[in-house]
Amino acid sequence: MALITLRKNLYRLSDFRMHGTLATLKSQPPTHVHKVVKDCPCSWFCSQQPEPFKVRFHHARCKKFHLENGNDLHPLRGPVFSQVSDWDRLDQNVKNQDSQRFYKRLSNLTSSEEVLSFISTMETLPDTVAAGALQRICEVEKKDGDQGLPKEILENSIFQALCFQFEQEPSELSNTSLVTALQALILLHVDPQSSLLLNLVAECQNRLKKGGLEVHNLCILGESLIRLYSPGCEILELIISQLQGEKLETFTPEDIVALYRILQACAEKVDEHQPFLNKINNFSLSIVSNLSPKLMSQMLTALVVLDQSQALPLIIKLGKYVVRHIPHFTHKELGRVLEAFIYFGHHDRFLTKALEQHVAAFHLTLDPEVVSRVMEYCSRKLILSKRILSAVAETFVCQSEKFSPSQISTLMEPFGKLNYLPPNASALFRKLENVLFTHFNYFPPKALLKLLHSCSLIECHPVNFMAKIFHPFFLQRLQGEESHLDRLSRAQLTQLFLTSILECPFYKGPKLLPKYQVKSFLTPCCSMETPMDFHLYNSVKIGLIDLLGARLYFASKVLTPYYYTIGHCSLPEGRTGKPSMLADQVSECSTLSWPTVEALRVGMMGVLSCIDV
Repeated sequence: MALITLRKNLYRLSDFRMHGTLATLKSQPPTHVHKVVKDCPCSWFCSQQPEPFKVRFHHARCKKFHLENGNDLHPLRGPVFSQVSDWDRLDQNVKNQDSQRFYKRLSNLTSSEEVLSFISTMETLPDTVAAGALQRICEVEKKDGDQGLPKEILENSIFQALCFQFEQEPSELSNTSLVTALQALILLHVDPQSSLLLNLVAECQNRLKKGGLEVHNLCILGESLIRLYSPGCEILELIISQLQGEKLETFTPEDIVALYRILQACAEKVDEHQPFLNKINNFSLSIVSNLSPKLMSQMLTALVVLDQSQALPLIIKLGKYVVRHIPHFTHKELGRVLEAFIYFGHHDRFLTKALEQHVAAFHLTLDPEVVSRVMEYCSRKLILSKRILSAVAETFVCQSEKFSPSQISTLMEPFGKLNYLPPNASALFRKLENVLFTHFNYFPPKALLKLLHSCSLIECHPVNFMAKIFHPFFLQRLQGEESHLDRLSRAQLTQLFLTSILECPFYKGPKLLPKYQVKSFLTPCCSMETPMDFHLYNSVKIGLIDLLGARLYFASKVLTPYYYTIGHCSLPEGRTGKPSMLADQVSECSTLSWPTVEALRVGMMGVLSCIDV
């Protein structure tokens, strides 16, 4: 983290422009160099350096002093400079400022230089205005990344004057100005040990212990201290304790989400805070409709970190309103939303339809991370959306260089899992093959195995890469530091090996060693085969029990000596043995509907004709 060390000699410039509170102090030839006031508490700002002259500020309950050439500083009596105003007259003019117009204009400024230039033209600078200016500087600087302030801003006299005002008189600041200034300076990476931050934090602690901070300010202070110190600091526990004593009805939607973020930072104490979280989850149902896309994303992220699976009504309601905001999420926000729904297992047809429209319209401009999240969502929830899959296939063909190896693996998995070949399948797999040839060694072993396995499921057999993945070196990388290879990886390897035997007889490369093979594809974590419809499977199972007399006479997912998985059944006594006659007896099962009977008849004709009954 880059830490700011602000310029210590505050007023070096020969033309330090300040209107009213920012007075123009012009250079004059001094008869001697003034010594720095030793009892000045602003050591972070002021230091001795050889200059044409030195300007000293001595704060004693806001009394003002000015420089007289060659003499000591004397209190101001009358308007020695026509543009000079006392600091203690600032707050008196707050009501004369058009606050809405000020903040609107401030929000339109796009650089720190513009913000500083704007406030230098103001006749008065109340603490609320100064805090707002710092906050805006923080916002515009953070757009370019999480970096500290550039040198030209640090050395800007107006910026230094802003900081000086907050350092010297923190007790005179309003609660909002105090916590806003602290938040902005922390985000700008000011040195935590500087007297500026130490003074502000000390004042915040003092007001916190007295119980003088409002809900919104408590939330801002809590998040600021998490950044400055750590979630385990004692003062944060005091903030959470005070927030627990407040009525949730007094919280704005922004405050509720800020509270989630604070508790998210203390995730290791989630059990301790769970009763409070339950209250927040229940109350949040009433504010979901008022949340912005950004706040929705942050709330869902916090719910994931805090593992609030029991807050299902809140998650469902968030899903309902997320649908309305799909086009308005940033790429990062949409990725986090989908990650949360994957985590909680939530999906509905309206969300799928909204994603279809969004991905189809903007697939060539979407961030690769968002594309991979959308595909992971489809894969986990078994959503066969041809619009999404086709659009993503086109995106990969056009912009394959933007995707990382892990993202490519995640992107390709749904095609195999959902058994879908996009219209541009030839171009897609040609591009994929080129990427693999070029960057094979950059793919994580498990991601590469998952990718090649997905290709084989849709009969795009990766023959050119089988020799590499069956090689002992790759298998050793795949195993890593574990004592043995996990069952899922062994099952994927086995299916690829069987593919080379059954579908690619021309493959003459290395074989998979028996110790890496499995005899059954039933894995505890997931199915290696196309998932069957659960309700149809139950209907067929009930019909077969009725037909054959007991469950023990049939089985599913049986691996034959020919390496294919089939359904197997053996006939009990009293049943005819010819497949056609057995299939005809299905119609006698009164527990089955007519469509199921027909499906079962056709299926049994196919299965029973392949096995010895």
